[in-house]
Amino acid sequence: MRITGPVAYILLYVALYAAFGVASPFWPKFFETKGLAPEQIGMLLAAAMLMRLASGPSVAFLADFIGTLRFLLASCAALAAAAAAALIWAHTFLVLLLIALAQAAALAPTTSIADALSVNVAKPRVAGRQFEYGWIRGSASAAFILGTLGVGQFISSADFSAIIWMNAGLLIAAAGATALLPGVADWAARHRAARSSVPEVGSLLAIPPFRTVILVSALVYGSHAMHDAFAVIRWTEAGISPAVISFLWSEAVIAEVFVFLLIGPAFLDRWGPRGAAVLAAGAGIVRWCVAGLTTSALVLALIQPLHGVTFALLHLACMRIMGNLIPRSAAATAQAFYAFGSGLVTVALTFLSGILYASHPGAAFFPMAALCAVALPLAWVGLANTRDHTISAT
Repeated sequence: MRITGPVAYILLYVALYAAFGVASPFWPKFFETKGLAPEQIGMLLAAAMLMRLASGPSVAFLADFIGTLRFLLASCAALAAAAAAALIWAHTFLVLLLIALAQAAALAPTTSIADALSVNVAKPRVAGRQFEYGWIRGSASAAFILGTLGVGQFISSADFSAIIWMNAGLLIAAAGATALLPGVADWAARHRAARSSVPEVGSLLAIPPFRTVILVSALVYGSHAMHDAFAVIRWTEAGISPAVISFLWSEAVIAEVFVFLLIGPAFLDRWGPRGAAVLAAGAGIVRWCVAGLTTSALVLALIQPLHGVTFALLHLACMRIMGNLIPRSAAATAQAFYAFGSGLVTVALTFLSGILYASHPGAAFFPMAALCAVALPLAWVGLANTRDHTISAT
């Protein structure tokens, strides 16, 4: 019997995001155990990010065009699982790079296609109860945390193979969960018509506050590159155990969820998007300076919750600004610019991070703080008139 309620989507998202949680924080350390140097790790991670930038929109477009979202989602999850398993038997940089690129290409579209399916069917229930997208997205964030905490109990400083098998197994579960989802028969027909109304690129980039959103988000999100690529390696070399590292990483995600659900909306209502963006940039300066100065687990535990500000609060601010500035007819294109801008900068900074970390492991975090220092005045000046101000893109 097919599960037709939100439970089907929760099962899909739990499996998918738990797969991300068991692997994402530990990929750099896994590649280090394969004998890769910091420069090679940075190059591999940057190349995978670049592949995701190209693959995500392309496969999502294909899914919309042919109307087989569930099939493509299942196929991508299964291919990503196979690529993860193949990493066990790879031992050279070139082979590891090729497999990592294959997995990145398969994983990139999974979240966008899953979101397309779930948001499309979120509607009032027969009994009047709303099927909220937030239910499944909240479950996904919790699954990410549990996945990160769980895998920390099965890995050691010398053996990270558990992340491979848990990641592959959960991705297979996600592929299987797509069979529980109801179909969306008329998706392709509706969206082929919608694509013809996408505005030109110049009409969006002509909006000054929107350009500021792209710049500020790219700088602040991009500043996470050093942390995401080399924090686990730095902490491990400082003698911090995998279990504690799992806690530190999960602590950041918990703060992110807390800000998304509770603190963020209230802060925006009181101080506005500009105040939130300025605070996010300021928090980034503090976070990366402290990360560069110490590897004390206690101090790291105090600054990890700043992720709720440097990522979640800024994301909420950007969404609020774009909601005020961009008409609905241009919303999808604006979101594509927003994601692509920060993604491209993150790719470049991840590559640079490998070079910086190889020379100065601690001091390598200071350029990330400098990026936030540049973003702060940009946010203060460029987002000064975004509250309750609507601009039309034609």
